[in-house]
Amino acid sequence: MLDNPEPSPWWLRRRTWVVAAAGAVVAGTATVALVAQASGAACAAAVSSGQATYYAADGGGNCSFDQVANPMVVALGNAEYAAGAACGGYLDVKGPKGTVRVKVTDRCPECTPGHLDLSRQAFAKIGDPVAGVIKVTYSKVVNPPVPGPMTVRVKEGSSRYWLALRLDNTGNPLSSVEIQSGGGWKALSHTDYNYWIAQNGAGTGPFTIRATDTAGRRTTLSGVTLAVGTVQRPGATAASAAPKTPAASRSVTVTASAAESAVASDPPAADASDPPGAETMATAGATTGAQPAKRCG
Repeated sequence: MLDNPEPSPWWLRRRTWVVAAAGAVVAGTATVALVAQASGAACAAAVSSGQATYYAADGGGNCSFDQVANPMVVALGNAEYAAGAACGGYLDVKGPKGTVRVKVTDRCPECTPGHLDLSRQAFAKIGDPVAGVIKVTYSKVVNPPVPGPMTVRVKEGSSRYWLALRLDNTGNPLSSVEIQSGGGWKALSHTDYNYWIAQNGAGTGPFTIRATDTAGRRTTLSGVTLAVGTVQRPGATAASAAPKTPAASRSVTVTASAAESAVASDPPAADASDPPGAETMATAGATTGAQPAKRCG
C-alpha cells in the first residue's frame, strides 16, 4: 500500500496579512436525487459579526482546490474551518462598501472566531485596502449557485490499495462521501486538507461515488476512473435541500448521459469570482436556472 503524500504543513506556507494603514474529466454518468421543497426557497444561516483582513490568496489553500485567476475566497480560523468540514461552502460577507460572496478554500490558524481572512480581490469589493482591517457581518449561504457541475479529482499516490478523492462545485460543504463496494456503500474518511480517503483502496475502478451535503442533497457520480491528478467532470444536476416533512416534497431522479462528460487535467474555466447570482447550473443535456439564496426569516 502506498503512503499518503499529504500536502506541506500549514506552517511552512507563511501567511502575510496586508495592513496598509499600519505600514504603507473523464466520461461517466451522474444520477442525482432531487427533493424539492414546497417553498422553493434556499435559506442562509444567521448573521455573525466580526472583522476581515486580506492576504495573497490564489483559490487553492488548505482545502486543496485548484488555483484561479481572480479568487473570491476566504480562509477561516481553526474553529470555523472545523478540520476541513467548512471547505467548499460559501459566505456572504458585508463590509463598508457592499457585499461579496466568497468560497471557503483555506485555513487561517491565527484567526479567532469571527475573523475572516479574505483574498485581496474579495476584500477590495467591500472595503478600502488601505484600511487593512474592517468590520464585517457574514452568513453562510445554503444551496448557492456554482460555476459548473460537481467535479472529482483523484489524488496523486492513489492506487487500487489507497484512494483519495477531492470533490468541488458542491455548493454546500459535504457531510459524507461514500463509494459503492460489494453491493453496498462504504463511507470514506475526511481529512483536514479536504480529501476523502478509502484507506484500503477500492480496486481499480471505475467507481461510483455518493456525496451528501450539509443541506441533505445527495449526488451519485458514476464512471469515476483511477486517473490520478486529473479533474473529472461527470455531468451533475443541483439538488434541493431535504424537506422538513415528506408531505412538502417530491422526489425526482435525473440520469446524465456519459456523452455529456468531458476529460480535463486543468481546473474549470469558471472560477469562484464569477457572480453566483448570474450563474445557471450546468447539467447534462439540460440547464436549470440557479436561484440566489434567500435568508431564513
